[in-house]
Amino acid sequence: MKYNLDKINLILIAVSTLVILVGLCLMVGEPSGATEYNPDIFSTRRITVGPMISLAGFVLMIVAILYKKRK
Repeated sequence: MKYNLDKINLILIAVSTLVILVGLCLMVGEPSGATEYNPDIFSTRRITVGPMISLAGFVLMIVAILYKKRK
């Protein structure tokens, strides 16, 4: 069976998926409720680090799909 993507492309896609999931996990946390305020919703990890790692994962996904081996 012939696939359009090589083995290296599939490995890069798997790695980029893991990077995206790590970024999303960094954004998860306790929410603020109606009766209590949680100041952790504005932490650097949830507002800056997590989205940047997810963005890097999405960029890596594009690179993984478009990557072509040189002959």
